[in-house]
Amino acid sequence: MKASLDNSASDGQGSDFKKALDEGWLPIREVARQTGVNAITLRAWERRYGLIVPQRTPKGHRLFSAEHVQRILTILTWLNRGVAVSQVKHLLDTPQAFDESVENDWQLLRQTLLRAVTRLTERTLDDTVNQAMALYPPRILCQHLLMPLLAELEQRWQSQFGAQMERVFFYSWLRSKFGARIYHNNRQLNTTPLLLINHSDLPLEPHLWLTAWLISSADCPVEVFDWPLPAGELALAVDYLQPRGVLLYSSNAINLSQLTKLLNGVSCPKIIVGPTVRIHHTELSERTLVITDLYLAEDPLLAHQALVQRGLI
Repeated sequence: MKASLDNSASDGQGSDFKKALDEGWLPIREVARQTGVNAITLRAWERRYGLIVPQRTPKGHRLFSAEHVQRILTILTWLNRGVAVSQVKHLLDTPQAFDESVENDWQLLRQTLLRAVTRLTERTLDDTVNQAMALYPPRILCQHLLMPLLAELEQRWQSQFGAQMERVFFYSWLRSKFGARIYHNNRQLNTTPLLLINHSDLPLEPHLWLTAWLISSADCPVEVFDWPLPAGELALAVDYLQPRGVLLYSSNAINLSQLTKLLNGVSCPKIIVGPTVRIHHTELSERTLVITDLYLAEDPLLAHQALVQRGLI
């Protein structure tokens, strides 16, 4: 393939690019679609770590082979195991060298973010997360950085002076950060949205916003209502928005006696997410047998997985 690309350089960009595609090369947008790794991250992996080195057209367009795609999938396998991207290149050649006990970039990133939260330094918090977003797909970033950070912060806040100040600072930042990302993604999409509702009595539910971001990053528009809706008005919102599904998030106990009434008239798929699923596990599991298209997930990752499996995103 490489010879074909080099020899066709004189044909001009249009014919050169088309010929490469006809020969089986893939543009970066198609590789992003097949692997779930966006173009910004693929470029960062190439530029910073040399993980993927695509071919280039004379005009500089990146072109990937089937072998490149397989290499990306292998990289994702390592990242899903918790390996930091800076360690992956060596492991691609010598996988037996992996040592899970060695301190990696995830721990260092969490420490940096924890310090930023405790000192209320928004710029450091924002810059660190931006850099991580450029290097990791959203699901991996949630699994190995953001959700462990939230768990560590919650443990810290149980008995820490100034806990409420830190919590309000971090939750406000998180909602603004991911709300902006979701808004930007929504503006690029014209398909049917997924409706997410904060169904707890707690404001600024951080895992609700992580769930919304994961869904939005899968090219699915998201409408977030950061406050519970009473029975009857949820059906009205569904009537107006015609969403592909409704997700109710709660980190605390909910009124199960009102659940059937709340979901009455909601004909699209419904998913209840959050610690409330664990709190009411037996009762909610029974409800899934009698309420059409009702699913359960305890955290953002499982919610994202359930939505993918059911073809909703």
